[in-house]
Amino acid sequence: MNIAAALHRGRRIAGPVLRFAAVLAVLAASGCTQVNTLKGRVEDRLNGSPRVTVTQPSTTARETTTTPTESLSAIISGDLQRGHYDEGERALRQYLAVHPDDRTAQSMLHQLTVDPERELGARSRSYVVRPGDSYSTLAARHLGDAQRFLILARYNGSADPSLLRTGQTLRLPLASAPASDAAVTSRPAKSAPAADMAGAGQGPAGESATAKARRLQRESVSLLEHGHKDQALVQMDEALSLDPRLKPSGPQAASMRQQLLAAYHQRAIVLYRDQKLDPAIALWDHVLAIDPSYEPAVVYRARALEIKQRLKQF
Repeated sequence: MNIAAALHRGRRIAGPVLRFAAVLAVLAASGCTQVNTLKGRVEDRLNGSPRVTVTQPSTTARETTTTPTESLSAIISGDLQRGHYDEGERALRQYLAVHPDDRTAQSMLHQLTVDPERELGARSRSYVVRPGDSYSTLAARHLGDAQRFLILARYNGSADPSLLRTGQTLRLPLASAPASDAAVTSRPAKSAPAADMAGAGQGPAGESATAKARRLQRESVSLLEHGHKDQALVQMDEALSLDPRLKPSGPQAASMRQQLLAAYHQRAIVLYRDQKLDPAIALWDHVLAIDPSYEPAVVYRARALEIKQRLKQF
């Protein structure tokens, strides 16, 4: 046998051998995988807990998000009190879809959609706005409920219920009664508050503003003691409007005074942020007439005056 023949025979033998070796390698790899799988199952049984296979979420899957319902207080302060009536109505309807039994939201939607003239009556009387007045305090005083500010604002054609100017003339429905009178007629005749408040809002002829303010302060304390906090604050608000220098008659009167000062200040800040500087400054003037040391009012009033001065320079 020559060398060429030997090489040819070797190639014929080597081909099948190499192919066989490749097959063995594949089988070996597959066998290792099967062995590892069996080993894992054995370990799971020994440990008593199954293996957890973590899979990555599909990148093509759409994520669903739920838009939270806006709170009722945010709807009132952010939309309704600023005259954003269309946005407020949409937000109220969305809120009521989630909270269908919320009476305050139902009332707000009713005030927003009903005809004010039909609701409150076409006959009205004039009222001149005083420092510290708002549609909420006027609604509490003359409609018996501060939350009816919205329909009172619409009754007056207001596009922004947060804005009232001192000296502005408003319409008050003749069918309405002051909150103090409503408080008397809504209680049993034999109740203690009825006896105390029988003359609420009715002072002696020729009563001075100072005397009336003191009487209203006494009535507000009486209302507070009998659980009528909102009406008590309305009475105290009127007392301070008549006499800003009225001294508190006791701790309860002092507490209500501080609550009203805080409410005036917060209302002024809303006006300030809406760039309604004149009514904001007027409210801070009212706060400082009551308490000249009320520091937040001092600081913000100075800022408002500075901004107003700068605007005049342009």
